[in-house]
Amino acid sequence: MKKLGIRSMMLFLSIAATLLAGAVGGKAHSGRRPAKDHPERGDVPGWVMITLMSAVLVAALLALAGPALEAMFNQAMDKVGS
Repeated sequence: MKKLGIRSMMLFLSIAATLLAGAVGGKAHSGRRPAKDHPERGDVPGWVMITLMSAVLVAALLALAGPALEAMFNQAMDKVGS
């Protein structure tokens, strides 16, 4: 049951990353800024995509290492409890 939550979270994050990558990558930049843009304005969609991709990476690592970490934790608790 625990793996169902991790898998659904990974699926949601990967779908969101794909949609966001399409939205960010689909924009054509002419290389010119409109006159009203501030020169130090950040690339918000890029940072959102980096954050989302980092979350997907963490979820993937948790899915792979989760059972081993849970086993190590349970083993440590068994040693402390006995």
